[in-house]
Amino acid sequence: MNAASDSSPTPRVLLVHGIWNAKAWLAPFALRLRREGLAPSLFGYASVWGEPERAQDRLIDHLRRHPVDRLVGHSLGGLVILEALRRAPDLPVRRVVCLGSPLRGSAVAGAIGQGPPFSLLLGRSRGILETGCPPWSGPAAVGVVAGDRPRGVGGWFAEMRPASDGTVNLDETRLDGLTDHCTVPASHSGLVMSADAARQTAAFLQRGCFDR
Repeated sequence: MNAASDSSPTPRVLLVHGIWNAKAWLAPFALRLRREGLAPSLFGYASVWGEPERAQDRLIDHLRRHPVDRLVGHSLGGLVILEALRRAPDLPVRRVVCLGSPLRGSAVAGAIGQGPPFSLLLGRSRGILETGCPPWSGPAAVGVVAGDRPRGVGGWFAEMRPASDGTVNLDETRLDGLTDHCTVPASHSGLVMSADAARQTAAFLQRGCFDR
């Protein structure tokens, strides 16, 4: 049954964009989630020249003022979400989906960060992109939707492994403590335009697992 036809309230979800993007970047993905029976809204932050800790502070404050129990983060946005929830485990967030997030750190970010001029592209987010997150042990269930189409600029900066989305290697999206993980036919940027990624995201947010 489509969630929109259920008598329960429409689940609300907050979407957090990645580096080099504004929150409008996720508007097409939000529309797809709305068609899947969810009520999405968008959160924006300074992804290059702002401190990741500041983005986490702002996200924590936003969630305290406008509580939602489901979150989605694309790329860097997934890292911001998990670190915010690690710092504020009292937030009533039940489920999180990370889209192509380099949770174990990004080889491409490490290569770009070797020095100027390219290191400037990552700004103050360089550190978190290079190192990723510790294993997840928070109360929220976390799922990852990763792309497996190696189309992107990652190969310009680092050697990409055969399984990648062109920017993030597939094994970089896996982290101890995840509830579920799936792949869809999309590149890193293409994840936010992918109907498959939206369908799998909605499945996890609604049921706590991906479709098989």
